[in-house]
Amino acid sequence: MAMGLAAFASGVALITLGLTSSLETESRPPLPAIVVDLGEDDEYLRLLDRPRATTASPTPTKPAEPPLPESGYRMVIEKIGVNAPVDVYGLDANNVPEVPLGSDAAEVVAWYNFSAKPGTGSNAVFAGHVTWNGRAVFYDLQTLQPGDPIRLVGTDGNELTYVVSANLAVDPNDSDSLQVMQPTDSDVITLITCGGTFFETDDPVSGGNYTLRVIVRGDLTEVKSTPATGG
Repeated sequence: MAMGLAAFASGVALITLGLTSSLETESRPPLPAIVVDLGEDDEYLRLLDRPRATTASPTPTKPAEPPLPESGYRMVIEKIGVNAPVDVYGLDANNVPEVPLGSDAAEVVAWYNFSAKPGTGSNAVFAGHVTWNGRAVFYDLQTLQPGDPIRLVGTDGNELTYVVSANLAVDPNDSDSLQVMQPTDSDVITLITCGGTFFETDDPVSGGNYTLRVIVRGDLTEVKSTPATGG
């Protein structure tokens, strides 16, 4: 399975972008494009950078220490039935982001350690498969709409809530796609998976690729921290 988002190393350009699935025997229907099919339009960059008026709760005060560890918490998106473990992934020897593989790959969400830790004031980047021998964790990611909540829930009860602000489909061949993974001045979450139409390739692991990448951006709106109990 070749993931390909983009490498975040100095001087390394966008290599590939997206999560592919393992080859299935049945044909796949195309997944719908979301809001923007990028082409030569940079609207998605303006959208992600644009200040947003909101009626939601004020931006929460950032805790002195992040309430969640690097892994061992879960991503919960009730609207699309996601309640998945988050594991830490990084770049491989070729500066390509690693992805979940193996028997549980369909159910795991990857957080990339070259991005910000959730709750620390910048862009926390996550990815998950759209298909992996069938439907996978982010199969319905393209249906999220502005205002939908995404929660990161720790085993200790600490919790971060983000609200979707943008849902886009981008062309992985456009080098500007890398911008969605860059640091930001505010505390946001970025979720990435595949979209568009599947096409077969000679890749021995993935068997193919998708024509688009689905990008969901959300803003941090609430931090719940469980008070420490004294003994």
